[in-house]
Amino acid sequence: MKTKILSLVAILAMSFAVTAQRDLNKQPKPGPAPKVKLGKVEKFKLSNGLEVIMVENHKLPRASANLTIDNKPAAEGTKAGLADLMGGLLGNGTTTISKDDFNEKVDYLGAFVNYSKGGAYASSLKKYFPEILGLLADGVKNPVFSQEEFDKSVARTLDGLKSNEKSVTAIARRVEDALTYGKNHPYGEFTTKESIKNITLQDVKDNYNTYYRPNNSYLVIVGDINPKETKKLVKKLFSDWKAGNVPNVALQKPTNPATAEINFINMPNAVQSEIAVVNNIDLKLGDKDYYAALLANNILGGGGTARLFMNLREDKGYTYGSYSSLRQSRNAATFRASAAVRNMVTDSAMVEIQKEINKIRYQKASAEELKNAKAKYVGNFVMDVQKPRTAARFALNIARYNLPEDFYENYLSNINAVTLDDVQNAAIKYFKGDKARIFITGKGIEVLKNLEKNSDYKIKYFDKNGNATTKPKMSLPIPAGVTAATVVDNYFKAIGGKDKVDAVKSLMISSDAKIQGMQLNLVQKNAAPNKSLVLVSVMGNVMQKVVFDGTKGYQEVQGQKKEMAGEKLEKAKSEAAPFTDLAYKKGKLERIEPIDGKNAYVIKHGKSEIFYDITSGLKVKEVKTAKGPQGEMKVPTLYSDYKEVNGIKFPHKIATKSGPMDLNFVVKEIKINEGVSNADFQ
Repeated sequence: MKTKILSLVAILAMSFAVTAQRDLNKQPKPGPAPKVKLGKVEKFKLSNGLEVIMVENHKLPRASANLTIDNKPAAEGTKAGLADLMGGLLGNGTTTISKDDFNEKVDYLGAFVNYSKGGAYASSLKKYFPEILGLLADGVKNPVFSQEEFDKSVARTLDGLKSNEKSVTAIARRVEDALTYGKNHPYGEFTTKESIKNITLQDVKDNYNTYYRPNNSYLVIVGDINPKETKKLVKKLFSDWKAGNVPNVALQKPTNPATAEINFINMPNAVQSEIAVVNNIDLKLGDKDYYAALLANNILGGGGTARLFMNLREDKGYTYGSYSSLRQSRNAATFRASAAVRNMVTDSAMVEIQKEINKIRYQKASAEELKNAKAKYVGNFVMDVQKPRTAARFALNIARYNLPEDFYENYLSNINAVTLDDVQNAAIKYFKGDKARIFITGKGIEVLKNLEKNSDYKIKYFDKNGNATTKPKMSLPIPAGVTAATVVDNYFKAIGGKDKVDAVKSLMISSDAKIQGMQLNLVQKNAAPNKSLVLVSVMGNVMQKVVFDGTKGYQEVQGQKKEMAGEKLEKAKSEAAPFTDLAYKKGKLERIEPIDGKNAYVIKHGKSEIFYDITSGLKVKEVKTAKGPQGEMKVPTLYSDYKEVNGIKFPHKIATKSGPMDLNFVVKEIKINEGVSNADFQ
């Protein structure tokens, strides 16, 4: 034992001696770019045109197969969404096995099989791979398109479209694509309720028979395989897949505007604005300046240390994050810089994004920025290349883009060869801030005034479908005699009458919601004139408690108690209970604003805006201005599904936000004049 200890001491002493000989204040010189060896890739081609790529890797006893249908994008016109419907119906059984038996067999083998319009994917343990590859091939060659499954898929698609109609993000991307590429371009057209209803089952079958063909496809097999045996298996399973004449339609080249312009899409329900600066480019994998373009984008908006993020989030606090991206493509490449920002800073955020784009074009990046960008790419590349699927993807790219066989072996040396001049030249060429479309999707009534005042860009207006329209109305005239008090009185009348409301001395409401898969319960208790209790529980454990007894109160979060003071205390004293709307009678009726096609009165009370539907009189929305980590932000709460309890209507669905998360509460229980005592407010 003594000998081992002495040996260890000797080794440590030698280590310290070597360290002492180094200059620890001198930064070590970077070594040469790592040599990338992708491993052995075997290729062959079937007589029907299917190109097969095999990558042997014995690290794990698993194997996978990825089929890529490499068709050029094709416009679908009045039947947009057809290919997606077709892809979604693949895998619902074949002519040789039912859907249930197919799924049961995949589950039994602990495997995974998936299909889409662009191909198919399967993975399993090595010993089951021949059987799983057989199932994949069967689904590709012999699909069953039944009317029953078609009708189900259409219904699901229509439900998805309906839910997206109020999504600011979904609408923003839809119009962005339509205007960037053009509505007649495959990347610019979008699925609508009408286009889905135009599609028949025969259309789906025709689409499959036309485009799902082996002579324009690649099959990549990766994992613990024997290439010789796998080749025999592939020939056996796929040789009878019939080739066909796949249409090769010429694509119209998208264009940029002559000068930068704002394309504004009005979304009255938006609580933040979606901003995207987009321009078309010509860039594909393997182009001479491809590497410089990657590094320029990384410096501008490639992550949490890039310029856009550091400016808009860290410095200005406008957003949770701002990024940029380059989409290389053989058909239609784009540059895009984006951020989702608070309404009140929309104009400022747009200016800052454009400022950063112009700065990297007209001023050289620093040597430090370029060094860090290279280090990030080298690190990610070296880690990624260890994965078997990466080698397969690289081999597929070489085949699809007609790249040199040593393209990826030279990738890192090409990255490291990029100079500061190369970065600036790439930025000038691809980041066309002066000829870009600046898409802003947001609430016109809150953002347009500042946009018009602080922007020299021409503003064009578009609806949710990308059609040119006129500037949205900023407000509607308030009828004579209508005040905040009359609006609130009308609300009480709508929910059951002032007499019934006055008879309510206490109220208990229990609601449930899901947050990241966990059950969240919210209990609210109120008693006249202004006592309140809020309990928030997650999975049965109380996480937050807020109590106010009419004169004083406190907030308790996970055992940490804090007394109410200052603005919060005064606010609690000014609120009414059990119905907070009583206090809103003292607010100011500011405007009439459309919400989802219906007009609503908007009352301003303190830092809140309360919306009452003009027709029904019911409260439909409340927006509070609160302080967040990125400065002031607007937090919306939506009220719907009014139901009577003891003759009074209460909303039974309440949707709100907690930071970036959406919370959708469903009311489970309401008690009037029971279930509440003074002890609740202690």
